[in-house]
Amino acid sequence: MSVIKIKNLTKTYNETEVPVHAVNGINLEFEQGEFAAIVGPSGCGKTTLMNMIGGLEKPTSGSVIVDGSDMSELSSNALIDFRLKNIGFVFQAYNLIPVLKARENVEFIMQLQNWNKKEMEERSTSLLNSVGLGEKVNSRPNQMSGGEQQRVAVARALASKPQFILADEPTANLDSHATTQLLDIMKNLNEEENMTFIFATHDKRVMDKALRVITIEDGKVISDISKNS
Repeated sequence: MSVIKIKNLTKTYNETEVPVHAVNGINLEFEQGEFAAIVGPSGCGKTTLMNMIGGLEKPTSGSVIVDGSDMSELSSNALIDFRLKNIGFVFQAYNLIPVLKARENVEFIMQLQNWNKKEMEERSTSLLNSVGLGEKVNSRPNQMSGGEQQRVAVARALASKPQFILADEPTANLDSHATTQLLDIMKNLNEEENMTFIFATHDKRVMDKALRVITIEDGKVISDISKNS
């Protein structure tokens, strides 16, 4: 069953005299439990496509239908609520809140969803253990390595039990060891919890791990290859 349906999706920027077609007529579907990578050179449209899938940008035309909801038809408030409940984001820059401890960063989304304190503590502890940071629950971002911060970001993305995770260049600032650790954690979560992961990346290590590789050039899909699991 498809959890994401992308139909004739376009995004055109008119910041110059010549319009820039960042995404140009893309059609894709993603099913529950996929571990997929969207790849291509810088400027090919990966991040713009990811932002539209996540409801962070509106398409010029076409649609992104997530779990039956057309993202472009939701009001601003409904879109915020939908993202909060259904989508987990992992960014290249971690985006952790510096003054909060690891546990508090993970619990932040749950606070917005009005979880009770006991449930938040149990969920954040479980998630930090699952990403190998059980000893770092009370550490702040500046007390952790880049790889550890990114693992906190993954735990935070999973906190609200979203439908799927969008990870935009999550390994770009990590060394080889941290990247391997992070990808192994994500793959285990994918297999054990049937969690859907969609990456935007140009990192070959992510491409090698992905079970589906979608290549984009000039805003268009030029290949879509599924591997045997």
